[in-house]
Amino acid sequence: MRYYEVDFKITTGTSGADIQDVRDLIAAFAGEAGFETFEETDNGIKGYIQTSMYDEEALKQAIDNIPMEGTDITYNVKEAEYKDWNEQWENEGFMPVTIADKCVIHDGRHLPEGNFDISIEIDARMAFGTGTHETTRMMVATLLAEDLTGKSVLDCGCGTGILGIAALKGGAAKTVGYDIDEWSVDNARHNAVINNVDDKFKSILGDASVLDDTDMKFDIVVANINRNILLNDMERFRSVMKDDGELIMSGFYKEDTDTLKTKGKSIGLTPKQEKNDGDWACISFISDNKR
Repeated sequence: MRYYEVDFKITTGTSGADIQDVRDLIAAFAGEAGFETFEETDNGIKGYIQTSMYDEEALKQAIDNIPMEGTDITYNVKEAEYKDWNEQWENEGFMPVTIADKCVIHDGRHLPEGNFDISIEIDARMAFGTGTHETTRMMVATLLAEDLTGKSVLDCGCGTGILGIAALKGGAAKTVGYDIDEWSVDNARHNAVINNVDDKFKSILGDASVLDDTDMKFDIVVANINRNILLNDMERFRSVMKDDGELIMSGFYKEDTDTLKTKGKSIGLTPKQEKNDGDWACISFISDNKR
């Protein structure tokens, strides 16, 4: 699979904008245009998108919609070399991330210090989900606060498989994940193996339409994706939830929560819990049947 590498350069000028805030906005808006993964640079951010998904007009519109007056954003597009892309993700690592003092997420190069109830090793080969982003941390914390014993979990847009793996290590009986990126599907399977939960883990290539022909029902559905995809797919999420099921979502900003709550209410979901980390938000819903 081929990717474009888009190098976004940020010039704040006299606007006084914080460059990290602008990076976050670029990632959010470009994510809605199909970008899958980002990495920070000294003066901006790089984004990666499948060549077949790239739409120049959609990208221009995404940049124009960023609400940062007085900030200049330019970008350069080039094809990412397959070998360089793979080596970059395999050679880079991340420092251990602790969540709620009970879970630690780490790679194979940076081992955690101390004892934790749950330890998750993630080898992030071109897939999103290492626990370093606010949305992932909130999702894992919310998930592990649930009684997962014997539960079935659906991970929508599974990335590295981190949420499904966390659920299994927290006591869930089985996890199914899907992703539009074949690298993510393979990487999720790989991470399930190195965490010794592959016998209870399944990952599928595709988007939310893979749910249309299934008769499976899940106790918990998790989705850490951008707002537009969540709004588009929430009805499908609802269709595969058990009567007493729960939906946990993140990947959007605080100002988007009311829109998602309204959508949830229209399809029979009631907000259960809401949390924020910086500008990012996480909401959990329960089905109306559970009230």
